[in-house]
Amino acid sequence: MNNDLTSKANGSAPDYSNKDNWYKMPEITKDVDTFYIYATEYIMGSFAEGAPDYASLDNEEMRMGVVVEYNGHASTFEDSTNVFMPYYRQSGLKFAVETHKKTGDINAALLGMPYDDITAALDYYFENCNGGRPFIISGHSQGSSMVLLLLSKYFKEHPDYYKRMVAAYVIGYSVTKEYLAANPHLKFASGETDTGVIIAWNTEGPKNVEENAKNIVVLPNTMSINPLNWKLDETYAPASENLGSLIENEQTGETEIGDMGADAQIDLARGVVVTNAKVLPMPEDVAKLGAEFFGPDGRHDCDYTYFYNNIKANVAKRVAAYLKNSK
Repeated sequence: MNNDLTSKANGSAPDYSNKDNWYKMPEITKDVDTFYIYATEYIMGSFAEGAPDYASLDNEEMRMGVVVEYNGHASTFEDSTNVFMPYYRQSGLKFAVETHKKTGDINAALLGMPYDDITAALDYYFENCNGGRPFIISGHSQGSSMVLLLLSKYFKEHPDYYKRMVAAYVIGYSVTKEYLAANPHLKFASGETDTGVIIAWNTEGPKNVEENAKNIVVLPNTMSINPLNWKLDETYAPASENLGSLIENEQTGETEIGDMGADAQIDLARGVVVTNAKVLPMPEDVAKLGAEFFGPDGRHDCDYTYFYNNIKANVAKRVAAYLKNSK
């Protein structure tokens, strides 16, 4: 491992000119980029006695999770864009949850080391890799919370970058009405082709809604757009409108497109997307942890995979609309 991977000791951000500090730094073959920030992958290890609050850049659990997340989430952007994905020293789940309990969100766990790493990666990306191309910024869960911080801070400080933003996919975290009111330069999506907007939703099963279950990523007054019909109201989208979910083939272990019965309907009172999709089996310890943090019928891990092909199609539509309007 290079010295950048031990940079936590002196507090400095990693050197993002070193390709080892990126999971993906692609060849440029598209007219638009995506900068993707991964979710919390430092999970079980963060609960070990004496475990640090933040993952080191060479944390094995985090790095293994990044591979899975790219394949299940970030890959939705690769048909239409060049996908950039840096490693960063993220908050462990334990510390993020403790921070949420104290403050009502996880921002205090992200400001500091994680935010400094991501902004250093963005600085390097824009100065050395972007070449003036339009871009999408996206993430999931902790990564999406980071995107919200960046939209309210980093991009406010860099309006020349922000004006080239095709869209921000802030999936698996809450975009609240208060956040939008505090950041009037930002707009929530209103359809399937508008650009310069935030696209967001949190997915839950019916039981979470019925029980008004606690879900750490669902904040009061949050908003969602329906990932099947791209509407903001409670119009029901049947599974027949789903273009394909990403599933694991039980025989081969490989991922493929299949049918999970993933319909979608917004519950405006809770601000979430409700689905009757099949529930994926999980190891008992993971399922127990998931229920504790995301409710008895949380579908947080499936925010992307249930609607995988619809997201891919939507990315293509927004990219096409942006390029057409920028001519």
